[in-house]
Amino acid sequence: MRYMLTYDMMETARVSYQWMGATARAIGSYPATGLFPNPMFQLLSAWGDVTERSFDRMVAKPDWGIDTVVGEDGRDHVVSVEPVVKKAFGDLIKFSVSGRAPMERKILLVAPMSGHYATLLRSTVASLLPDADIYVTDWHNAREIPVSEGKFDVDDYTLYLVDFMRHLGADTNVIAVCQPVPLALAATAYLAEHEPKAQPATLTLIGGPVDPDAKATEVTDFGRRVTMGQLEHMVIQRVGFKYAGAGRMVYPGLLQLTSFISMNAEKHAQAFHNQILRVAKGEASDHDKHNKFYDEYLSVMDMTAEFYLSTVERVFKNRDIARNVFTVNGETVDISKITDVAVHIVEGEEDDISAPGQCLAALDLMPDLPEDKKAQHLEPGAGHYGIFAGRSWRNNIRPLVLDFIDDNAEREHSQRAANVKSAPRGTGGKRKRSGEGPTPV
Repeated sequence: MRYMLTYDMMETARVSYQWMGATARAIGSYPATGLFPNPMFQLLSAWGDVTERSFDRMVAKPDWGIDTVVGEDGRDHVVSVEPVVKKAFGDLIKFSVSGRAPMERKILLVAPMSGHYATLLRSTVASLLPDADIYVTDWHNAREIPVSEGKFDVDDYTLYLVDFMRHLGADTNVIAVCQPVPLALAATAYLAEHEPKAQPATLTLIGGPVDPDAKATEVTDFGRRVTMGQLEHMVIQRVGFKYAGAGRMVYPGLLQLTSFISMNAEKHAQAFHNQILRVAKGEASDHDKHNKFYDEYLSVMDMTAEFYLSTVERVFKNRDIARNVFTVNGETVDISKITDVAVHIVEGEEDDISAPGQCLAALDLMPDLPEDKKAQHLEPGAGHYGIFAGRSWRNNIRPLVLDFIDDNAEREHSQRAANVKSAPRGTGGKRKRSGEGPTPV
């Protein structure tokens, strides 16, 4: 029962604010109020409208909202989201485009598990879908997963990525965004040592904390200030009675959202103030810029306690990835084993969550990776969100990522062609190993 009451109290507060918003909106919308030319009724209704919508979104999983994509034939093709690999804590999903032949590019987008749903990458998916077959890691809300399914920590997360990469095959191009960057790197290294042929073709790492000490941010400073005991005491709670995961220890999405908002409290307060005025004046719409952003931003999910705590301890405090001492179920994962996968690092100059240098540290962990398989890009003036979903992504980074994928594919094709041409006759394009007998011609 420990912490369960606290979780239910938070949920009760959320529902109460939602009810207050609905009540205010109803009172301010009565036809009788039109008899009194007082703007306070419009403001009351507007406040209620914005408040009700905001607190309602906090427990709703957003839709992907990608219904069609334009094909090379100039026609709209219907898009459907289909699970390819189903697991207890997350699925591998595919955006299937009807009537379109398989694309040359196959991309796996590794979505963060940091309090938001994978739909946070909606605009990233939409921008890539016309040019590639897209797969995404769709993580589940921990409050909906029964305790009987067991634990889920960074080891399990890494092995999930290993399974997804193995399933998709060696022609996959992995793009990891933010939180999963170090674990996607570890999963690739795990395959490099255990199943080299299952490694992805390319690995693009965007704004992730490979080495949190490379440059301090508010996120890394917080991780340094608190002990693991303090952190567990402050943020870990048990899921309340109304959800399928009742009793599971989690880091609640509502607490995570509170920390998100506190980092830019004045900016968010001003945004909501302006939206209330727009609603009161009749200038707002259901899918205006404010609602499109906050419908996604306010939709949060719980993380398992063991995943959150092990991430803080092993990735941020102990720097297991940065020191190349990361283990999976007790087995050391050597990042330097990555020697065949082309790696592309993308950072934002103004990123205040994963500052420049934190992601770039990944290249130092792969000394045996050829230089022509390494690439890096620092986007001027870009913040954290902009490097994977904003203007910087659309105008600059997306073309660079696609070019990197294509350049590596051409290089691999040329290398295979050269190997076939130089191979001894009769080996079928493969060089004979020492000790092998003559091959019949």
